[in-house]
Amino acid sequence: MTTLIVGAGLVGAQVARILVERGERPVLMDSAAQPQALGEIFDLAKAELVAGDILRPLTIADTMRKHAVAKVVHTAANPMLTLGAQRDPFAAIQLNIMGTVNVIEAARVQGIKRVVVSSSNVLNHFLAGGDGSGDEMKEDGFPRPSTFYSATKQAIESLGLNYARWCGVEFAAMRYGAVFGPWSGQGGGGPSNVMRAAVQAALDGGEAVLPAGAMEWVYSKDAADGTVRALDAAALGLGVFNITMGSLSTADATAKALQTVVPGAKVRIETPAAAAVSLPDMKRVSDLTLAKKTLGFAPKYDLVAGIRDLAEWLKRRKRG
Repeated sequence: MTTLIVGAGLVGAQVARILVERGERPVLMDSAAQPQALGEIFDLAKAELVAGDILRPLTIADTMRKHAVAKVVHTAANPMLTLGAQRDPFAAIQLNIMGTVNVIEAARVQGIKRVVVSSSNVLNHFLAGGDGSGDEMKEDGFPRPSTFYSATKQAIESLGLNYARWCGVEFAAMRYGAVFGPWSGQGGGGPSNVMRAAVQAALDGGEAVLPAGAMEWVYSKDAADGTVRALDAAALGLGVFNITMGSLSTADATAKALQTVVPGAKVRIETPAAAAVSLPDMKRVSDLTLAKKTLGFAPKYDLVAGIRDLAEWLKRRKRG
């Protein structure tokens, strides 16, 4: 059984690592793969790396057919996530929505049953409206996504669930919190880059800059664990799962966690104006009940454990 991982980045690399560690040989498809960064996460000799563009459906189908793919993980997304989509809505809509539909449609045509895609818990936070109080007969019965990125994620969830309902594709959408973790390549999104830069600055004795608002984080290894559990689950039920640390971390709590890992670290709390849209002040915690019940998911990394693991990885990488 071969698993195709579409998008070889922050989370896709960790999914590949888990599959390799349990003896599988995954295929990773990316339009601009970064072998050096990937090789720091798992043994490249134990996986296949192929070039492919999710906006070219025949490329996806050819890869599935050539490698006898049985399951698919789709993690590719428009660069810089929320921030990138606000800057270039059309590109985000094309890549996030049509790219995802191309992957699911190729799976349908090839007879591949299980497709797991990266969604985001921005759908739990970037919402506006809903003054109709849930009355489906009112135009404003339900809140709507308030950013382009969250709107694309709602679209792919709805489309994927309809593929499951009408076309027999077993679909799961993973609503990750703000992901951070080991990754030296390009991409990853605003929050992950901010966290990695802060940890690196603290280790170097400089000033770590952290966002001012409260955030729901998830460590990349936990995001990958939840994703693989969705690949393996006997049944997917509703098919949409929150994958986070299960807690809301204030700026002060994040600073304290960083200083626990790097005693004496200098921290400044400030959200750059340009990144404000992607680093909001979140108010509530996503419910993990369904992910625990259906997938058996429970986060292994809280904020301190995640920062500690990332710090150790950064130190090992610096040593050579």
